[in-house]
Amino acid sequence: MLGCDSLLEIDGEAHGKPHTPDRATRAWRSMRGRTGVLHTGHHLVVSGPPLAGDGRPRRRPRSGVSSTGVRFADVTDAEIAAYVATGEPLQVAGAFTIDGLGGAFVERIDGDHHGVLGLSLPLLRHLLADLGIPYPALWT
Repeated sequence: MLGCDSLLEIDGEAHGKPHTPDRATRAWRSMRGRTGVLHTGHHLVVSGPPLAGDGRPRRRPRSGVSSTGVRFADVTDAEIAAYVATGEPLQVAGAFTIDGLGGAFVERIDGDHHGVLGLSLPLLRHLLADLGIPYPALWT
């Protein structure tokens, strides 16, 4: 099992999912023209064969974080209002997506673009390798 969640950090302040249009608007007004770091945490639990005499599956957890710099465009109030009105930024960390309508408002990323999408494939590969599972094993 793999669980992932993200938050956007700007100047040491965490920005999660805004849930409301007012909070999304405030978030965009505070981050436009600025750079933040999107942290995406991963927790992987792999069940193995039972321990001798126990009968319960052995669980081997691994965790990690992908952190990627995100530079936001200096968007206008009208652009913010139009974007928030779509509803897209309400249920996503930092009130933005890079693979949706908000992608045009992201000018640059520095780091793992997969982490910005919500699942860092390079980090997943490392977590699996730490458990002795080769990444290509997922392909079959």
